Amino acid sequence: MGTRLDITAWHPSVAGIEEVFHAHFADHAYPSHTHDAWTLLIVDDGLVRYDLDRHEHGALREAVTLLPPGVPHDGRTVRPEGFRKRVLYLDRTVLDAGLVGAAVDQPSLADPLLRTRVHRLHEVLTRRTEDLEAASRLAFVAERLAGHLRPRAEPVPATGRTTAHRLRELLDARLPGGVPLDKAAATLGAHPASLVRAFSREFGIPPHRYLTGCRLELARRHLLAGHPAAEAATLAGFYDQAHLTRHFTRHLGIGPARYGLRSGG
Repeated sequence: MGTRLDITAWHPSVAGIEEVFHAHFADHAYPSHTHDAWTLLIVDDGLVRYDLDRHEHGALREAVTLLPPGVPHDGRTVRPEGFRKRVLYLDRTVLDAGLVGAAVDQPSLADPLLRTRVHRLHEVLTRRTEDLEAASRLAFVAERLAGHLRPRAEPVPATGRTTAHRLRELLDARLPGGVPLDKAAATLGAHPASLVRAFSREFGIPPHRYLTGCRLELARRHLLAGHPAAEAATLAGFYDQAHLTRHFTRHLGIGPARYGLRSGG
């Protein structure tokens, strides 16, 4: 009987993530190989055994597995039902090259909060419409990974109120498209995770939710001006009409196609 598998893979438009890979392998075994990227893996069902740098390890459902770039590893199922996994291939720049050795020594990270953050990042990436939210969640994942691999590192500097207001001004100036988190962080001289924290602390919502609210306001204006919902979605910076409808209905309890018809000024 041939190998049974189910695979979904795509390249998201989020800086730092080269590929998203979801797979269910029933009887497949990986030969030894390397990746140019950091391999961030969570297992949803089953158990995976693998050799990393000639040492055997196990990828458990409760843990997060991080395999460094350029280091040979393989992979095989332990149970007859196989395994189901979700993988992010992260650009080398997401984590410092000096952390490779620590990742070889400790590829399995038993951290429930980290696993939850990786899971939620996958949920956002699967929607393929929320780039700023995905980038924000990636920043927190990368920060926590680095904390495991370099526990004595200096804490990420705090970012203050002034920088939070500067980020809001930057988002307002770039409507409806917004600005990628990595570019905003570089422009403002802040660490991405600290930038998201500062904005959330100052305004009570994270940057991606603020941007969505601004886009909804733009969409409402376009709808009231007589634009069809699909056109209003594009003009307001949403991925498509379905993307607008999901947020519009959640916020207003009514779909955008019906909004202009019911609004009487």
